[in-house]
Amino acid sequence: MPTLLGFDYGSHKIGVAVGQTLTHSANPVTTLGNPRGKPDWDRIGGLIGEWQPDALVVGHPFEMTDREASNAEPAKRFARQLAGRYHLPVHMADERLTTREAWMELGPEAQRDPTRVDAYAAKLILETWLRSE
Repeated sequence: MPTLLGFDYGSHKIGVAVGQTLTHSANPVTTLGNPRGKPDWDRIGGLIGEWQPDALVVGHPFEMTDREASNAEPAKRFARQLAGRYHLPVHMADERLTTREAWMELGPEAQRDPTRVDAYAAKLILETWLRSE
């Protein structure tokens, strides 16, 4: 049963989730810092070592008009960097409205700990990709 790590790439934070293809479900793992667009590669490498994923999924930002969002290029660059560093297949998944859905589903928890939103959005991104495959 293949395992995947999903990423919600943002300019300040990167949410991470883990999922697998048997149930097409995912769970939030953590939120990493991304100061000045510099991912925490040591922690990402640690997560890849811990979970041993068969592939990675990165959220692809789109506007509601189906055009790429202005923050799509940094997310695509991050996906290319993941592929180059870890030699794993990297897939992009539409991340439209995942952060909004994460805020809604987490409710008061999101207010108490906003960093949980990014990891939960990564879960939603990964589940979107899993359902589409």
